[in-house]
Amino acid sequence: MNRRNRMGYVLFENKSLSNNSSLALISFFAVIYTVLRLIPTFPMIGATGTFSASDVVSPLYGLLLGPYIGGASIILGTFLSIVFGRPPIFLGLDFLPALVGAVALGLLVRRRFHLVSLFYSIIILFFLVNPLTLISVNFPYGMVIPFNWLHFIAFIILISPLSRKALNWITADSSKYLPQGLLILCFIGTMMQHLTGAILFENIFGFLLAEIPADGWPAIWTTIFYLYPIERIMITVIATIIGSALFTTLGISRKTR
Repeated sequence: MNRRNRMGYVLFENKSLSNNSSLALISFFAVIYTVLRLIPTFPMIGATGTFSASDVVSPLYGLLLGPYIGGASIILGTFLSIVFGRPPIFLGLDFLPALVGAVALGLLVRRRFHLVSLFYSIIILFFLVNPLTLISVNFPYGMVIPFNWLHFIAFIILISPLSRKALNWITADSSKYLPQGLLILCFIGTMMQHLTGAILFENIFGFLLAEIPADGWPAIWTTIFYLYPIERIMITVIATIIGSALFTTLGISRKTR
């Protein structure tokens, strides 16, 4: 077995892995995730807390480790970060946004495009029907822009042939279009992560804890409307750079199983 195949065997989820090997992988990547969870990045609007550096790697966990090992690593890493001093923001459900993004990309690697598309459409609908959601933002000269405009773009890319091409690019032997493929897939993953976090945010702080009154949400969502595209694009670009380096430097065999 050559070096490429060994690296591919270790970093990709593989049905031939034993339970002990899977647990070792989960533990190892959970520790990495824990460390990154302890590094703050962007401040959260409307809540006391910050996003963390782990948001950058959560899409890569899905692509490199698959939905199960990648997802389990994120769950364990999130709770370990709480133990080591990062307080929970979403009543202990802080793992859920990153989990959704990672599992979605792990399923895309398995070519479950219809399943991921269905799930994305459900969470978009769930967000839109919430009475606390800001549906659109009014601009000068009568312009009205949907709050979810960037999510709609991500969803269109997901259901289009472009997402299939992106997967083919990252699973091909040639790395010519690897960055483009990673950029597209990481964008889809981080947008699903963002929307899941938005759903948690409004339901926990708006309904369960009732810390934000109903009349306070329009101003919060309007501020987020201007900031979240910048934040998500930065995360996507950084994840693409890191992912490209990992795929290329480690010589990972990117053939899907």
